[in-house]
Amino acid sequence: MLLIKGGKIDGTDLGNSDILIENGKITAIAEKIEKTEKMKIIDATGLIIAPGLVDVHVHFRQPGFEYKEDIQTGSAAAAAGGITTCLCMPNTMPVADNAGIIKEICEKAKKAPITVLPIGAVTVRQKGKKLTDFNALLKAGVAALSDDGVPIQNAAVVRSAMKEAKKLGLIIISHCEDEEMVKNYAVNEGVISKKLGLCGRPAIAEEIMVARDIMLAKETGAKLHIAHVSTADSVEIIRAAKTAGVAVTAETCPQYFSLTEEIILAKGTLARVNPPLRTANDVTAIISGLLDGTIDIIASDHAPHSLEEKALPLADAPSGMIGLETSLSVALSYLFHTGKLGIAEIIKLMSSNPAKIFGLDAGELKIGATADIVIFDPNEKWAVEADKFKSKAANTPFIGMTLQGKVKHTISRGEIAYKE
Repeated sequence: MLLIKGGKIDGTDLGNSDILIENGKITAIAEKIEKTEKMKIIDATGLIIAPGLVDVHVHFRQPGFEYKEDIQTGSAAAAAGGITTCLCMPNTMPVADNAGIIKEICEKAKKAPITVLPIGAVTVRQKGKKLTDFNALLKAGVAALSDDGVPIQNAAVVRSAMKEAKKLGLIIISHCEDEEMVKNYAVNEGVISKKLGLCGRPAIAEEIMVARDIMLAKETGAKLHIAHVSTADSVEIIRAAKTAGVAVTAETCPQYFSLTEEIILAKGTLARVNPPLRTANDVTAIISGLLDGTIDIIASDHAPHSLEEKALPLADAPSGMIGLETSLSVALSYLFHTGKLGIAEIIKLMSSNPAKIFGLDAGELKIGATADIVIFDPNEKWAVEADKFKSKAANTPFIGMTLQGKVKHTISRGEIAYKE
């Protein structure tokens, strides 16, 4: 038995509460629960208690790229960030495009300190041509489908995928970029790309694909989730689609509401992400989308790379940054401490919304629920240091910055998965 004492459950009228956990479940929530000798005690006085965070967009790199990350180290990093459920993208080696690979990932995930669920590829080897066996992937344990990292360019393939996914009740997660416009360009097309003398990734390359996939979702009736929204016009397109009743949801990542393209000049490849960091106007629009519910989820898009890979020139280095251990802190720093969102609203974006949208057993603090819990200090300031990460990687532009909000304990399925 585990007893959490004296923490505040934000967004409720419970005030300071105790929570009792037995056999992996929450069995009591009350103002005061008497402790016994059999109980392990966590003193949460002055801290916030919330349902464990749910990150629906991570890259754990296993199988095939374990030198960057693996399920165990990725899970440890997630736990350190207050995350108790992760959905892993399929761009592994080999690609997670068949039941065998999905079962292998599920088997390795059993040893993880948190819940790890695989996302299956939409097309074979993420080539954008032939659909995978959706039914076999579903039976093997996928939580959703995506070709994230390799956007599907052929609209007919996406349309067929949506029709098949609808039959099975599966969500398709869409990485929206026109590959002919973006190629392998490193930064946003604009002031910074010109200053660096580089070709850029234009905002329209994202927006035109967001519009396409929303139109296909409307026509097919499929559930569509737009990944890592980064531009102002993407927000407007999604907002209009929701108003029209299209079954579309969307996520953004902490970097898109906290950083602009200008940080590339100081941080170089650590700030090279895909889609790229955009302008201050885009940041404002992303925050507006979070405020009015146009954007449903905050996800990390945790994308670890080796030190050697990120040491390459900006034009050659891989895109991506880690985010599991900083996502909550960035949200608190840039949304809560700036007065834009309350803690309960941030938890909704990072826990209950993703759990509800993807149909997961998570995102709730109530009697009978699985005991996935994060306990954090919303006010503690801490410096982001490269050598302190649980992840194998340290590729993030937040290194050297001070964030406000610190995870103290993470409990997964009733067991302590992380303790500061």
